[in-house]
Amino acid sequence: MSDRIATRFAKLRAEGRGGLVTFTMMGDPDIETSFEILKGLPAAGADVIEIGSPFTDPMADGPVIQVAGLRALRAGITLHKTLDLVRRFRESDQDTPLILMGYYNPIYIYGVPQFLEDAKSAGLDGMIVVDLPSEEDQELCIPAMSAGLNFIRLVAPTTDEQRLPVALNNSSGFVYYISITGITGAGSASSGNIADAVERVRRHTDLPVCVGFGIKTPEQAAEVARVADGAVVGSALIDSIAGSLDAAGQATADTVAAAHGLVAALADGVRRARDSGANA
Repeated sequence: MSDRIATRFAKLRAEGRGGLVTFTMMGDPDIETSFEILKGLPAAGADVIEIGSPFTDPMADGPVIQVAGLRALRAGITLHKTLDLVRRFRESDQDTPLILMGYYNPIYIYGVPQFLEDAKSAGLDGMIVVDLPSEEDQELCIPAMSAGLNFIRLVAPTTDEQRLPVALNNSSGFVYYISITGITGAGSASSGNIADAVERVRRHTDLPVCVGFGIKTPEQAAEVARVADGAVVGSALIDSIAGSLDAAGQATADTVAAAHGLVAALADGVRRARDSGANA
């Protein structure tokens, strides 16, 4: 099993803080710009990076990420090219965990055994596959873990006490708690609800618990990082990229800086979260 994720969360625990998990879509707004954004995320403050692989029929993504996926598909990104970007990233960064977040169909078309071999050799650490429940573990989860890749589960507010152990079965890396009953970027949960939910999930697993969906500002990220092991930010980062594009939807001189600037602000909020919480 890839140990970058475990090593990173152990480091965060030793530092007494939660982490910042960022999501960015590979190929958005073009392949090279998306790589420049990816390459600079650790220096900007990202502790763990989720990379999106676009799919034409997403079921969990809100409008912001859907449009990013369309831009990426128009730019010619594929799952093969996404893994090529992972390989390029590993040329200069051997420490930051990289997690592929997407859907099963492109992996199925790629061919599961070949994908797992290529993903592992490229330097990927794990995956979040939104549309594969625990009942389908033999499709990808078990083979992935056998290949040394983490399989990270999504847990929702609607996941009750009976379902939770089933959902966490064969889970590794960390648990991704969806803080709202909805799509990415839609609203946000209260800090009290998140704290209760994180505590509930922790009763069923020793894995780190990260919280995402609806976290848009440094203040919101800080609230989550006070009670969870990590705050996941995706739509806000994609929105910052979209806001920097020209009228034709192409990257400008400000695009990479806009993404990294937001991540730096989010990282500052996360790093100050527990100190400010203790002093509040």
